[in-house]
Amino acid sequence: MSSDPSLTPRQQAILDYITEVVTTQGTAPTRNEIATAFGFRSPHAAECHLKALARKGAIELVGGAARGIRLPPDTRPSPATPSGADGIPLVGHVAAGSPLLATEHIEGHYHLGDALFRARPDYLLRVHGESMRDAGILDGDLLAVRRTPEAREGQIVVARIEDEVTVKRFRRDGSRIRLLPENPDFSPIEVDPERRELAIEGIGVGVLRNLEGE
Repeated sequence: MSSDPSLTPRQQAILDYITEVVTTQGTAPTRNEIATAFGFRSPHAAECHLKALARKGAIELVGGAARGIRLPPDTRPSPATPSGADGIPLVGHVAAGSPLLATEHIEGHYHLGDALFRARPDYLLRVHGESMRDAGILDGDLLAVRRTPEAREGQIVVARIEDEVTVKRFRRDGSRIRLLPENPDFSPIEVDPERRELAIEGIGVGVLRNLEGE
């Protein structure tokens, strides 16, 4: 990771930690997780460092979200060539029962910097709704997704339940799968694979703020 000369060594270390968590887990760490990682006595110390990073433009803070820490604007994807031959596809609204990467779902193609994510995504998925709000994933944001049929405990996944596609946190409870929202206004989805068809379409490897309206 490249360093920013305007940051103190501790600030750079925290920024590197945030970037690593975002790229490996798909969401930013909480204040408690930062405090634990750096041995701070309280989440307040982590919050002070985050505010300093935000003042220096190294991150963006999103109010009202436990994981509301964003990478800076210059890490957003830029449009690819019109053909989009070597760009990452952006998937918009997915019609029920149709393939995720069907041509009619592709809104465009984008180039992503090689250093933006540790795991290079296969596509971007436009998020609809607020069910993952407290994970820092807001309506209209772009979830960077790596295609895989497997998911580990706690990862944020793109899952297809019968004909519907949803973004949730993956948990396994015995033979059942629980897809957990990150917003108390939404209920978990419990799936018995023997009774309902469930397929993992990919795992989140990062989040980009909505490219429109900014």
